[in-house]
Amino acid sequence: MVITNQRTFLFVTLAALLLALGTAQIATAQEQITLTVLEYFDATSPSAAREIEEVWNEFARRNPDIRVEREDLYLEPFHQKLAAYVASGQLPDVIRMWPGGRTSHLHHQRLVKDLAPFVEPYRDVLFEAALQPQAGGYLAMIPEGITATHVLYTNTKLLAQLGLEIPKTYDDLKAMVPKLRAAGLEPVLMGAQDDWVIQSTFFSMILGRLAGDAFTDAILAGQAKFTDEPFLKSLRFFKQLFDDGVLSPTIVQTGYGEVNALFAAGQSPFMIDGIWKVGNFLTDPTTGEALIPPAEQEYIELLVFPEIPGELVSNSTAAVVSTGFGINAAIPPGSAKERAAWRLIEWMISKEVQQFRLETGSNCCARKDIEVGDVEPLVRKRLAFLEGRPTTYVIDNAFVADVYGPLNVGLQEIALGLATPEQVANRVQQAFDAWYRTQQQ
Repeated sequence: MVITNQRTFLFVTLAALLLALGTAQIATAQEQITLTVLEYFDATSPSAAREIEEVWNEFARRNPDIRVEREDLYLEPFHQKLAAYVASGQLPDVIRMWPGGRTSHLHHQRLVKDLAPFVEPYRDVLFEAALQPQAGGYLAMIPEGITATHVLYTNTKLLAQLGLEIPKTYDDLKAMVPKLRAAGLEPVLMGAQDDWVIQSTFFSMILGRLAGDAFTDAILAGQAKFTDEPFLKSLRFFKQLFDDGVLSPTIVQTGYGEVNALFAAGQSPFMIDGIWKVGNFLTDPTTGEALIPPAEQEYIELLVFPEIPGELVSNSTAAVVSTGFGINAAIPPGSAKERAAWRLIEWMISKEVQQFRLETGSNCCARKDIEVGDVEPLVRKRLAFLEGRPTTYVIDNAFVADVYGPLNVGLQEIALGLATPEQVANRVQQAFDAWYRTQQQ
């Protein structure tokens, strides 16, 4: 009789526990917040699988009450989809953003929230540059780090095999062209099929060197023009690169992802790209292979374009705070969804995620407390790249798309011999005048 009662008691207790568990699961499902997220994501990157697991899946594990519906897009498809969302008035809850440039409309139209009140507890651990107001005059997103958009990736081993040295001046680089061509190599590689590449990774640096940021400030203030000599001089130097054979028109037919393998295979001792390209050469943890193995990375130096004749700023790159996430302004203040969205962004600027980005050569670092451990050579060199180096504006961050768009296309046309520097300067100025008029109304 006692045994029967014990069995009955255990059965009732188990049933009660199962009922309670089921009730809790139902309650959790009912309380779960769904966040839609638009992410700029390169699925071909060596760290892609690791990022999904260590960043996104880990967030899900730590936050079972938040369900993330993520849309991953890259290059033009991302920007096209974002434009469609803006046009429809149906933005995702959390959006990957730039500090200006291609997402300047999100800033200027106040389509995302001011994150300054949210980030207050992190002011002591974030670099001051990450807390500065952005294109719309407020903190629309928390950048993940500082991005240099111009790097001259240099294969010193290949140069040595050819009996060449790192060029100090443009004339040094130009003098290499016949020997490089004779060896069947391109003097300088670029993957400039997408029209943003030349402007962001190269021409912004040229303009910064030859005109300085003060010239860009003067244009924005309506006190200078794109048709003035500093801008024309920059465009003419860009054209000279093709006249001298330093750059080939084929860069415009070279895909942005295609150039990685060309440089890794030694098709040129030089490649122009952004600092983020480092991530494409690192070891893929899923295969254990790297486009440029760590031992060979020791021979790859991250430099800048050599001295340009008549430059005002020497040894500089173009740089800007990197991308980050913003929150849809339509989410009600103080709501559970707003709190969930901030928890996601809070995770993205956490020490754990910043450490991951450091190790994988991604955008890094906005925090002061990140430790540099045992990393691959290119990661170490990336961290050292900006130390003591002057930086100038990135054009597509300083101006809106209506202005830099014609420049992007114009640079490709100059490369192909389809337009002159004067024609491109006139077109860009006309675009700026039209935009400037709207700002004065």
